[in-house]
Amino acid sequence: MHGPATAGWLLVALCAGAGGYCLLRMRAAVGEARGTAGGEALMGFGMAAMAVPTAALSPPRWVWLGYAAVFGAAALGAAVRARSSPHHAHHLLGMLAMVYMAGAMALTPGGAHGVHAAAGVPLVTGGLLLYYTAYVLRAGARLLPLPAAAEPGGAVSGGPAGVVGAGRGEWPELTLVCRLSMGLAMLAMLLGL
Repeated sequence: MHGPATAGWLLVALCAGAGGYCLLRMRAAVGEARGTAGGEALMGFGMAAMAVPTAALSPPRWVWLGYAAVFGAAALGAAVRARSSPHHAHHLLGMLAMVYMAGAMALTPGGAHGVHAAAGVPLVTGGLLLYYTAYVLRAGARLLPLPAAAEPGGAVSGGPAGVVGAGRGEWPELTLVCRLSMGLAMLAMLLGL
């Protein structure tokens, strides 16, 4: 899941930053929003750990199996919540993608990256690449500003499409940016698999 060391460290920083922001959101959120932010924080920090360049750290097989177990457990929790909203279904797919990538790394000798280079792109990797490409394009489009429209009573509305009311201590646009960043990071990790 790693390319050149600089790109790997940038991916680590991006994912860790997104995970940190999600922890802050989790701290300020209540109810279901807290669980959503917690799942996104787990994804961010897990992706940061998996993106560390192999030149700096090449974990043994049991670490990859540990990642698979952690994200497998998180996938079970996401599966329970997936019926309530499409975003929880996205979390479920993300957790399963992490299990898939960790399993692929556990099966390679020494956790070497570029697992599928010789065999081509497997069907699961290709499907995940298509899904995350569509997700990134959709998330990016949601950040585009809408033209300001006059509301009844003379008020003017506008802003990113699809942004709903913010919770305490939450900036909806930054939340969308974090989700977009993690989607891009997932694409990069899948391409390097």
